Amino acid sequence: MPKITPCLWFDTEGERAAQHYTSVFPDSRISEVARYGPAGPRPEGTVMTVAFSLDGQEFLALNGGPEYAFTEAISFQVHGATQEEVDHYWSKLSEGGEEGPCGWLKDAYGVSWQIVPTVLPELIQDPDPEKSERVMRAMFTMKKLEIDALRAAAAPA
Repeated sequence: MPKITPCLWFDTEGERAAQHYTSVFPDSRISEVARYGPAGPRPEGTVMTVAFSLDGQEFLALNGGPEYAFTEAISFQVHGATQEEVDHYWSKLSEGGEEGPCGWLKDAYGVSWQIVPTVLPELIQDPDPEKSERVMRAMFTMKKLEIDALRAAAAPA
């Protein structure tokens, strides 16, 4: 099976972003930094690409210029088994960025993330439609998702 490596286009912040991301996730590292040579198109010696992995998933950061910006049309989901994990990823990734609704955030580099408790799919896919609806309504009131509040919403009234 072919390997898929997401490539993230930055203006000039690729190396800083990779350093930040690898500090947030376990089993993460920067494996290679390539620099522009005399042929350009950016100044010789500046960072062109940064190969890095986050918890075993490979990524490439490309400092390609200001032509493109990130949008919420693509986001990365991070699953947290505990509230402590959800809190950790929410705090570290939203720092310098902006919090959005329903577990979504945009980091300081403009990349969108969804911080999702692992219990959420189980709660919203419950065969009881009233239970699922209560959980969804509770989720719509939150920015960072709170596991206890989601479980409480799932409980019968």
